[in-house]
Amino acid sequence: MSLSFVIREGFSSMGRAKLPATITVAISFFALVLLGLFSTVSMSFFDVIQELRSRVELEVFLADSMSETQAKEAAGEIKMLKGVKEASYVSKDDAAQTFAHDFGEDVVKILGSNPLPRSIRLKFLPEYATPESIERIVPAIRKIAPDVDVRYNQTFLGQIEKNARLFTLLTGGIGVLISLATIVMIGYTIRLAMYSRKEKIRTMRLVGATAWFIGAPYVIEGVLQGLLSGSLAAGAVYLLFDQLLVRYEPGIYQVLQPSALLVYPATVLLGLTLGLLGSALSVGKYLRVVSKR
Repeated sequence: MSLSFVIREGFSSMGRAKLPATITVAISFFALVLLGLFSTVSMSFFDVIQELRSRVELEVFLADSMSETQAKEAAGEIKMLKGVKEASYVSKDDAAQTFAHDFGEDVVKILGSNPLPRSIRLKFLPEYATPESIERIVPAIRKIAPDVDVRYNQTFLGQIEKNARLFTLLTGGIGVLISLATIVMIGYTIRLAMYSRKEKIRTMRLVGATAWFIGAPYVIEGVLQGLLSGSLAAGAVYLLFDQLLVRYEPGIYQVLQPSALLVYPATVLLGLTLGLLGSALSVGKYLRVVSKR
């Protein structure tokens, strides 16, 4: 059996069941539009999370007993630790300048001396800016410079991770539910199409037709339905983001646009994949039931 014959039969099968196919494509279209929107927002959210993680700072306050040379050497060693992006040495003079910039006062003039400690300010690669990773890095820092006071905003960092986990569970759960509903709808349409031609299928089996020969056109039909709904959904998401959003909410568009560029082809591919899964599962189940009779 040639591939061209299978494809022609798939198109013909879809044409013979116009109403169920149209309903399935329409429902799958709306489901995939929702998935496209959720995916775009989710990816943009994680971009924001990565940006927030990249801004997490850990400050290592050095003991007065440590010399300037030792402090700079410690900063160099700490910078080499896995996950550390930057390690900037902050001298007492630098700390005084920062104080003056933040509070508008010269600490030396106020107190007559500079009591501010020297420190090493660390920034991390986004994937290492998590409470767990930082807890593993702190002992390594203390090993390099034993008498130090390590401080960072644990509450802020914990809140970032909590929100990231919650959003992942929420969007992941919604995505799985919508995907399963799409698979079920496409599978139901294919099974309905096969049931309406059950006599033809039974005759084909009696004359020795293989399961591949019988089922392939229906799988192609499901793939076509998924591809069509995915293409339409990608077009709808494009219109929403690149036509409406860019015109009325350009600020939001700038945030979402990089993720949307990935979502367009992904929506088409997802539609095709869901169509393939739904039709293949339905065809396999139907043929197993028929073969037992």
